Amino acid sequence: MKYTASLVKLHIDERLAAKRAEALARDIPVADDETLQFLLLTLQMTQPLKLLEIGTAVGLSGVAMLQACENARLTTIELEEERYLEAKENFASFGVADRVSAYLGDAGEILSMMDGQFDFVFLDGPKAQYEKYLFDLKRLMKRGATLFADDVLLYGWVSGEEETPQKRRSIVEKIRSYLETVTADKDFHTSVLNVGDGVALSVYTGGERNTKE
Repeated sequence: MKYTASLVKLHIDERLAAKRAEALARDIPVADDETLQFLLLTLQMTQPLKLLEIGTAVGLSGVAMLQACENARLTTIELEEERYLEAKENFASFGVADRVSAYLGDAGEILSMMDGQFDFVFLDGPKAQYEKYLFDLKRLMKRGATLFADDVLLYGWVSGEEETPQKRRSIVEKIRSYLETVTADKDFHTSVLNVGDGVALSVYTGGERNTKE
């Protein structure tokens, strides 16, 4: 464990912590403690009202985000039906279901049909699709909104700190392409941070877009 991760004291309620431990034991992809702590800190500093999450899993990061932002609403997208259904159960169990709009399906297709503007985007779905999502995410983000992309260093493969297995080279190249695109985009101010498995934190500085709202 790296030194900074050893210092993390995750401030979430005990029931949520137990649910996260249970999900990890079942190999459900949930944000690691260091990443979730940084995500919640970012939310507490910015206090967004409209959250968008790509990659619901079983809803535990969504619950944590809504607990950190008591006045916020969450729109979340999940591809796998079993996880989507479990997420809906968790939203209800933690008393946040009335603040969640959950969608089942391919995020790329759903994003292309969405309108409205979000204050905060948690990008934690299929890593190979991050760059593909970027066009619609820009359209859906308010000026000053935050884009929090997780797992962008991927076990040190993306940064070159660890050798990439042959079968993972394609996804590594796609993540690198996303990072190169978002850091070069003048509509974003981006920093790539060695938090958890890598976080790209981008603030959208482009102009407002007209919506149907």
